[in-house]
Parts: sequence; structure tokens; C-alpha cells
Amino acid sequence: MMHKEYKRYLITSALPYANGPIHIGHLAGVYIPADIYVRYLRLRGRKVCFVGGSDEHGVPITIKARQLGITPQDIVDKYHVQIKESFSRLGITFDIYSRTTSKIHYKTASDFFKKLYNEGKFLEKENEQYFDPQANVFLADRYITGTCPRCGHKGAYGDQCEKCGSTLSPEELIEPRSSISGSIPEKRKTKHWYLPLDRYESWLRKWILEDHKEWKPNVYGQCKSWLDNGLQPRAVSRDLDWGVPVPVEGGEGKVLYVWFDAPIGYISNTIELFPDTWEEWWKDENTKMVHFIGKDNIVFHCIVFPCMLKAHGGYILPENVPANEFLNLEGEKISTSRNWAVWLHEYLEELPGKEDVLRYTLCSTMPETKDNDFTWKDFQARNNNELVAILGNFVNRAVVLTHKYFNGCVPATSTRTDYDKEIMGLIPGTAATLEDHLEHYRFRDALKEAMNLARLGNKYLADTEPWKVAKTDMERVGTILNFSLQLCARLTIALDPFLPFTTEKLRNILNIPAAMPWKDFDREALLQEGHQLNQPVLLFDKIDDATIETQIEKLKKTETEKKDVATALPECTIDNFEKMDIRVATVLQAERVPKTEKLLKLKIDTGLDQRVIVSGIAQYYSPEEMTGRQICILANLAPRTIRGIVSQGMILMAKEPGGKMRVISPEEGITNGAIIG
Repeated sequence: MMHKEYKRYLITSALPYANGPIHIGHLAGVYIPADIYVRYLRLRGRKVCFVGGSDEHGVPITIKARQLGITPQDIVDKYHVQIKESFSRLGITFDIYSRTTSKIHYKTASDFFKKLYNEGKFLEKENEQYFDPQANVFLADRYITGTCPRCGHKGAYGDQCEKCGSTLSPEELIEPRSSISGSIPEKRKTKHWYLPLDRYESWLRKWILEDHKEWKPNVYGQCKSWLDNGLQPRAVSRDLDWGVPVPVEGGEGKVLYVWFDAPIGYISNTIELFPDTWEEWWKDENTKMVHFIGKDNIVFHCIVFPCMLKAHGGYILPENVPANEFLNLEGEKISTSRNWAVWLHEYLEELPGKEDVLRYTLCSTMPETKDNDFTWKDFQARNNNELVAILGNFVNRAVVLTHKYFNGCVPATSTRTDYDKEIMGLIPGTAATLEDHLEHYRFRDALKEAMNLARLGNKYLADTEPWKVAKTDMERVGTILNFSLQLCARLTIALDPFLPFTTEKLRNILNIPAAMPWKDFDREALLQEGHQLNQPVLLFDKIDDATIETQIEKLKKTETEKKDVATALPECTIDNFEKMDIRVATVLQAERVPKTEKLLKLKIDTGLDQRVIVSGIAQYYSPEEMTGRQICILANLAPRTIRGIVSQGMILMAKEPGGKMRVISPEEGITNGAIIG
């Protein structure tokens, strides 16, 4: 099948949210398919720009920062670096991986907003929004908690109940409260700007429903559903202090809504990479733009962002948005809140050298049309039964036999048998089939087709049995091994988009100095007669049961710990909390309380005075471990007598699942008497 050739290809992948690490759901949904496609385009010799970056604004980041007592910038700085490094180690080949806190992004997003504002493309509306009178701030939905009207859960957020999964609005919550101060929020008027999506509805219906019927059914269907239900104006600003400031009069104390801000990151990152020529990537109709995203981002990339580009004018639109569905883990939905995930940075540390095993497994189980499941047992089976037993076995046999019979040199060929011709006749169609799958984003089928070359090689060696023929006809053995080695060379091309670390290793074995272009796939002799091979090394090794059990036990531990977490206590108010005087102190002396097993007598310096606290921690800490340690104490707890000793205060402890107690210690060097609150 012929495909339209463009001058250049702009490939974007959803900007990961920089409030936590990357997990396998992100990889299977977005980043591995994007990287496969980009690597294929490069092999075809096409001009490609692969744009990625961290999405660093939004309410979840501010909430996490508040919980940890640090700034939002601290949060995004940490995770941006971790995410970028993890992608690199997995071989995700971005041309640029930047961030939405960059100066270039702030300017690009601001200029984009101002153009639409100056041309009257926004609606300006005043409405009522929840406000925290004690903290003196407007509250985003996530900063409002209350009782879920559906299931009665008391910790529901203003946008969702995480217990029953219901989508909510703050108005639906029973007894809503501010999660910042604990006070009851009140409604106050505020002004915001809206992008009137409804004005673009007829244009969108033609552009998507008529002009892009080739889009994946899940993408096309979701877009049609949104359009059939009617589009509404959508706010592009919020009352927050973290984000790109609204750059017009009246925008004080407001920032661009993250859904408006984040996709502009694709543009700003391209400008950062190509400051002088970025417009050819975004404004030339000879550029093909493809967005790789997960299904939760379909509406933003197929409806909202195209409306933004249309309203602005001058920009190209995405040619395709091949969104994937969700990947589950061991039969359950991946949950970052309860740590039910396989985190990429942990995988890379715990299973070094297995980057391509993860890429292979996630591509093989890629949720292209429906949700799919990752299991550790399947991961092991795909490594042992496919990568080791099929691909690794074929390459190793072909190279080892060449070293054994021909001193590692590619042998000459002689007369081909009918069977040779039959097997060789299966190869020319492989490249065309691979191209068709890859051009249409069918990456699972493409990987299977590429692996069929290794299956074909194993069948050919098993049927021709060169180790037996070597007893009588070395000329025939040379033909068999020459053909087998040519297959190995083709595998370096066919598998390169999927298994880049493996194909590099295979090129080293075959002594091929650089990657061969896609057009060489159907060339009959990729390795010339007499070409010297390097010594064979195993492409893969087996993964044992113990390694897999370690990972399964790690998940089980997560599940157990979640179940063992103590039930939340009834809510308290900020007034309750402010009555507690929690301070940093240092233990001066520690000794066991006679005739007890659990009690330690601690003499402490609170910065205000020196006093004694009796604490039941002797089974967890020795007197020697406590002496000199900084601790946190409740300093104004009423004194009580324990075993004849007056105890003035209480140490703050953390009780782990299983009952083990841990002393809460502040960062080293904090002054005694420092107030915690």
C-alpha cells in the first residue's frame, strides 16, 4: 500500500504530569508506541521531530507540595529530572524533552493567549466559585473535600470520589470543607475567560467525522459522542498562583488553566529546539503531525487543542491521534495512590539490562483497541519462550555454526534448492507488511511480523540440519548459513524500532558498524561473502522464578500494606489542630524504666525547658539509639504519671502496617523548640 510522503513528521507524546514517576501504563499507552513509530520513520530516512516534555502546572502538584511542606517548583524539579532520565535509559529517543516551567514556554503560552484575547476569541464570564475565607483563596475542585453523595465516603474530592469512582462537582458534596484550612467554603464571584468550543462544532464535525474516518474506532467514537452531546464553552483560566499568569488586565491572581497551557508545550518545546525554523514544523502543510496519547486525553487533543489552533490561525492540525486504551496490572487497574504499579525507575534498577524485555512485553500486550493486562508471569514467559527460545536461539545457532565451520566468515553460496527458494520467497513481502502495520499504528502486529523472521530462521535451520550436512557437504552448509546470516542482518532492521538495545548488540555480533536503512531490507546480500563476524554473545538470558516472585511479592506487600493502613479518624477543624503545640526537641539522656519491657525514660531539651517524657518504645529503640536523636513532641499534653514518673508530653510516632513504631525525626540541624504546623 502506498502512503503519502510528507517533507517532515512532527511526532508528539502526551506530556507526563510531573508529580510522580512513570509507570508501565504510561509506557504502553503512549511512549513505547510513539518511540516505535519515530524509530521506524528514521529508518525510512524521513525528517522527524519527536517532541516530549513534562507538564508541570495544575492543582495536584500544588496539593502534593502543600502536603510535603515544599514548593511546587521543588516537586516538578524532582520528577522532571527523574522522568527524563528514565525515558533515556529505556531508549525513548526524544529530539527534545523540555518542560512547561521554561521561560520559552511561559512566553509562548502567554503570546498564544494574548492573540486570542486581542481578537475577541474568548468569552468573558463572571460566575460563583468556592472560596476559603480563612486562607483567603479561591478553591480548585481538588481543594474541596466532603461526603460523597453516591457512596457516603467522607473523603471525596470536589471533582471525584476515589472510593466509588464517581465524577462529582463541589456543589454535590455533602458538608464540603476546604482541605487547606478545614473551614466551610463560601461562594464568591470571580471572572474567567472561556474558549467557546460550540462555535467550532460544525467545523469539527466535518474535520473529524467526515475527513478522518480512518482514525482508530476508540478515538473516532469518543469524539463523535462529545460532538453529538453538544460542545460548551470551556474556561481557560483559573484562580491559582501556580502556572502561567493570565497576561491581560484583570488577570491578576489567575493562571492559564492547565488543559490550555499544556498542549502549547508541544509548540514551545519545538521553538526551544528550532528557534529559527520551528514554523516549518507547525505551519507547513507538508508536515504530518501525529499525537500519541492515552484515552483519557482524547478530548483535549482531538477537540480542544484543534479548536485552539483553529482559533489562533496559521497552524497545521494533527493528521492522526492514535490513542491507546489502559493497561492493567495483574488483573487490577493501575493505581498510583495505592502504589499498585510497576514504576519505570525501579524496574531499571532492579532488572538491569532488561530494557528490551520490558519494551517487547509492553508492545506485545499493548492496549491498542481495548484494555489489556500486564502480569509478571507473562513477562517471564515472553522473555524465556520468545526472546530467548526464538530470537536468541536462532541468532546464536547461526553465528556459532559459522564460527565452527567457517572461522566466523560469511560463507559463499552454491546452488539453491527448491526449499531454499520457497523459504526465501517468504521474505520480500515482510517489509511491505511491516510498513503497512507501522504506518497504521498496528504495533503489536508489526512486532509479531518482525519476530516471524526469527521463527522462519529457526524452522529453516531445523529443517536443513547443517550440523548433519557438515559431515558430507560443506558447500551446502555454506549456503544454509549464508542465508541464515542474511536473515540475522534483516532482523537488525526489522526489530530496530522495537528492541534497539538488542539490535545494537546483534549488529556488534555481525560486525555491522552502523544501522542499515529500511530500504536495504529487501537487498539480497546484506552481508558480503567473506565478511568477518565477531564472537557470539547471548542476546538474552532466562529470567528465573525467583526474580519474578520477588516482583510479585513486592506487589503483594503493597496490597497488604494498603489493607493494613488504619481507618481514617473523624475530621477535625483547624481550631482543634491549632491547640496542639508540636515542637522539635533533642533527647539528652535515655534509660529503661525498671521492671518494664516497653518503657523508656527520656530527658529532652525542648528549647523552652528540659523535661522528662516516658514513652513505650523500648521494644523498637534502645536507650543508645535514642540519645542525641532529634524528635518531634506534643509539648502541651497534660502531664501524667507513669510508673511513678511524671511524663510531660508525647513523642510523635508513625505506626507502620504490622504494628511497628517509628520515631518521627525532623531534618538534621533544626533548632530545638522549632514549631511544627
